Amino acid sequence: MPLLDIQDKLGIDIDRWFTIQSAKQPYQRAAVCHAFEKEWLECSDGIGQIRSKTECKVEMDDLFECLNNYKMIRRLMTISAQKKKMIKEGKYTPPDYHTGKLDPDP
Repeated sequence: MPLLDIQDKLGIDIDRWFTIQSAKQPYQRAAVCHAFEKEWLECSDGIGQIRSKTECKVEMDDLFECLNNYKMIRRLMTISAQKKKMIKEGKYTPPDYHTGKLDPDP
């Protein structure tokens, strides 16, 4: 038994440092990525770190995508680049409300 329980004093839990999805949520609503974290935890529970890296890769990738949105950001950047390319070629003209022009009608 430790003389000072620092985790209790500071209100932290070392076991939940990966994400805080499992922590108590305000208004008892689940966090955004809670379902992905739960799937990953269920997959990797009891099989060890080395096996879980290979066997639970799909669940881990889903959790990282939910937390970081890197695939969505890459997709939006590709769409924006294609849109700029089409505007430059003259194949697409954005509507007036996307160019910042005010609508003359109230």
